[in-house]
Amino acid sequence: MKKILYSLLALAGLTTLAFTSGDPLKIGSTMPKSDLKMQDISGKQVSMKDAKKENGVLVMFSCNTCPYVVKNQERTIAISQFADKMKIGVIILNSNEAYRGDDDSYAAMQAYAKEQNYTWNYVVDKNHEVADAFGANRTPECFLFDKNMVLTYHGAIDDSPSDVNAVQRIHLQEAMKEMVGGKEVAVKESKSVGCTIKRLKKAD
Repeated sequence: MKKILYSLLALAGLTTLAFTSGDPLKIGSTMPKSDLKMQDISGKQVSMKDAKKENGVLVMFSCNTCPYVVKNQERTIAISQFADKMKIGVIILNSNEAYRGDDDSYAAMQAYAKEQNYTWNYVVDKNHEVADAFGANRTPECFLFDKNMVLTYHGAIDDSPSDVNAVQRIHLQEAMKEMVGGKEVAVKESKSVGCTIKRLKKAD
């Protein structure tokens, strides 16, 4: 009887299992789902294409409570401000669909963005549709697209996600400068370190 009970509890726990998606979008790929409208913290429906500026757009998968997001928050703000300076749009996606009734609810996103003084789009990636299309699995995880919506960089903000004091190169910032300057991006990919995106269980 106990074995049956434990099995039922285990099955119930699988309903919000955080599975990982497939391979990430390859460098040189055109942005998928660029026209998909998502609910922004402002109440408006915004697409990644809408967020794009003259020189491209930075798409970042993030959330409210992941310790790595919190640890990287100052860096997130700094790189977003740098992107704005470089005429690159910024849109942050919360894909944690399994946590919508909790710390990653729409109301919690609005409160978090206000606390952090976000001046860019922060949207709900419903049913982690964009995260699945991108093959994104971590928070934070960054995808930088040029003015033609072609992926030029994917990965972490810098070379030391776990320790800001050990940062030697801000990969994303350098990629932005090289991209806008018409140069080939030297470091095109790096490893994203963070919490897994909390996906709903896939249907059988």
